[in-house]
Amino acid sequence: MKSIIDNDPQANIPIIDAHHHLWDLQGHINYDWLVHPEHNWLGNYSAIQRTYLAPEYLRDTALHNVIGTVAIEAECDRSQQVAETKWFSEVSEQYGLPSVIVAHAWVDTPNAEEILAQQVQYKRVRGIRTKPIIAATPTDSVKGQPRSLQDPKWIEGLALLEKYNLSWDLRLPWWHLKEGAEVAACYPKMNIILNHTGYPWHRDVASMQGWREGMQALADLPNVSCKISGLCVADRPWTLEENGPIIRETIKMFGVERCMFASNFPVDSLKGSWDYIYTQFKRSVADLPMADQLKLFAQNAIRIYRIEL
Repeated sequence: MKSIIDNDPQANIPIIDAHHHLWDLQGHINYDWLVHPEHNWLGNYSAIQRTYLAPEYLRDTALHNVIGTVAIEAECDRSQQVAETKWFSEVSEQYGLPSVIVAHAWVDTPNAEEILAQQVQYKRVRGIRTKPIIAATPTDSVKGQPRSLQDPKWIEGLALLEKYNLSWDLRLPWWHLKEGAEVAACYPKMNIILNHTGYPWHRDVASMQGWREGMQALADLPNVSCKISGLCVADRPWTLEENGPIIRETIKMFGVERCMFASNFPVDSLKGSWDYIYTQFKRSVADLPMADQLKLFAQNAIRIYRIEL
């Protein structure tokens, strides 16, 4: 497959898209958050309030050499969390993607272990994304509430992921990153993957300093890696001029061995096509040695998510 960048040595670089979604809004799995969004973090969601299936993903990625993908749970009705995994597995059998799955399970409910046991029956499941509650803004607080980053029951429940040899996909906005690092430090042997570059949603100086401090706190933990994705801001376009320095700083903090690029499609399609975003990813690291680029675009994801190609 050819990149839109002519004569580019990166044209056929192998890619593992380390974070994307699929959903069928006409199917049996309910995604109420998408149909009736309460928190439009990125503005108008109307463009993604539609079915997004594997054939469209394959068309979106056709200009690049995608050799595998990681499908992430998409906040379906939690009574259907295992059904979503089953559906992902069926899609993979039909289309060859996703390569692996990050499913959902709560860790603080009476049936938490039962659900995890069901999820790991699907051979492509490698990890769990289970989200703590978060404050709506940097000035709000949910500290100490049930399922917060200070809730002992929730923190202790994460041990179930270790029991079942599952990684933990951690999704937090920048104002919770330091708290997330405190929880991650409780599990030094757990494979923890920070989602979406810690969501630097606000680009003013003070907010970026808060993002930077939180990211460094997580980067200081050797078992935490970072997916470079989600670099979207509600009121501005996705540009290399603005996001390139954030990408490079993230790689500097975590190291080239613990970063991986991901599309977050179709959500990030609100700011650009898959081709556009990945072309910018490639440009952002074009001056790095090819060995490092191979790690960022595929090899790290293969190792971290235990992908068999």
